[in-house]
Amino acid sequence: MENIKATIEIAWIDRSLLGESKTQEAINAVIELLDKGKLRCAEPDGDSWKINDWVKKAIILYFPIRKMETIECGPMEFHDKMALKKNYAELGVRVVPHAVARYGAYLAKGVIMMPSYVNIGAYVDSGTMVDTWATVGSCAQIGKDVHLSGGVGIGGVLEPVQAAPVIIEDGCFIGSRCIVVEGIRVGKEAVLGANVVLTGSTKIIDVTGEKPVEHKGFVPSRSVVIPGSYTKKFAAGEYNVPCALIIGQRKASTDLKTSLNNALREYDVAV
Repeated sequence: MENIKATIEIAWIDRSLLGESKTQEAINAVIELLDKGKLRCAEPDGDSWKINDWVKKAIILYFPIRKMETIECGPMEFHDKMALKKNYAELGVRVVPHAVARYGAYLAKGVIMMPSYVNIGAYVDSGTMVDTWATVGSCAQIGKDVHLSGGVGIGGVLEPVQAAPVIIEDGCFIGSRCIVVEGIRVGKEAVLGANVVLTGSTKIIDVTGEKPVEHKGFVPSRSVVIPGSYTKKFAAGEYNVPCALIIGQRKASTDLKTSLNNALREYDVAV
């Protein structure tokens, strides 16, 4: 692995090496390891996450060494540089037409893909549901038993290579039409209500105590989050700016499988 990493790092600096078989073999090896889940763009490191930027470099270098080709799937046709993921039955993954995952994305056993999309470099762990028209962007890390509801947009990130991908930890429920981008990390078993938008600059405000507590880039574990707004002054006047509000915590007394929806309904907000 160290030899592969070294080859990738050298080719990142000197792109003329992309024509050499040694470089191409190293890049292809990284994509194959990503596809099998044996290598990740980011991985847990204690209570935080480690970003493997050299792996992201390999993905970026994979594009220029690939040629456009026509991919036929029954009556459907695609024209792209990237192959599609295959052998779903062998992997133990349920894929409903017209779900698409690219080669180089990892789908663990028990994943269900409704008509949706998973991009190269993404990691989707066991028992997770990628619901209708949900998108999992490049390098995004999705934990076990997560539910990405209909129309959810999980952002991808390749460049800058040091940028953290979106991380959705185990047991989270991401409500309909949520958007989570720019390296946001959602802690274990957190619940996002419908239409929550989280970007790198979004204020995430805990309003459960006497005074608001502000977070940026991270949703604490087991938080229940809904869309909100706050007033901000501009040269032209005061306007409401979107934010996210932590309005409570998932209750341990609620069964795990039902609490995903019930955690929101207990606070009388939309799923």
